[in-house]
Amino acid sequence: MSKIKCVIFDCDGTLVDSERLCCQALANVFTEFGRELPAEEYMKYFQGGKLADILSHTLDQLELDISLDELEPKYRAETKRLFELHLQPTQGIETVLDYLDTQGIAYCVASNAPTEKIRLSLQLTDLVERFEGKIYSAFDANSWKPEPDLIHLAMMNMGFSVNECLYIDDTPKGALAGVNAGVETLLYKTQNLGSEVDDLDIPVIDEISQIKTRIEAVA
Repeated sequence: MSKIKCVIFDCDGTLVDSERLCCQALANVFTEFGRELPAEEYMKYFQGGKLADILSHTLDQLELDISLDELEPKYRAETKRLFELHLQPTQGIETVLDYLDTQGIAYCVASNAPTEKIRLSLQLTDLVERFEGKIYSAFDANSWKPEPDLIHLAMMNMGFSVNECLYIDDTPKGALAGVNAGVETLLYKTQNLGSEVDDLDIPVIDEISQIKTRIEAVA
């Protein structure tokens, strides 16, 4: 494999510590509809993919009949409120980005979220300046992970080939987008993902700082 020249990051759960807040937002919204579950119970529904699909799956599991046109704006508004109060960068991510800067390795973010949500997350965690002009949304590609198009869009715009890039995501479905794109991929395991991880031939890291070790291994 060629030396890594560009690192592509997922956003939620990878650059920013957002998953628990997203689950709390789901818990808060579904409480309005009579479903009282701890926020931790919603973690199993967050496995990457398109938000509409995640919400639809959650509705099915909770046996609720609510229009996504009603549910999605409520969820996004509650997520924004919680992010503004509590969102933090992933522990150790600034050190990783500093390392990439010193090594002359480019980096960007590729997320299923809308661009405005990605920017908000990066602004709230003081990361936005590092990713200015390097934010790629599935809404731009009109294609969502695990499809590979978003990763290809990021690579093309950054000006690197498949064998020069490394992709990091915190969900099996998100990581599969990197695999489908033919890119060296790491799964940042922040929760108990169970057998789904075992079924994928993707290297796993449990600390974001381990990205450095992976890059040095292929240098």
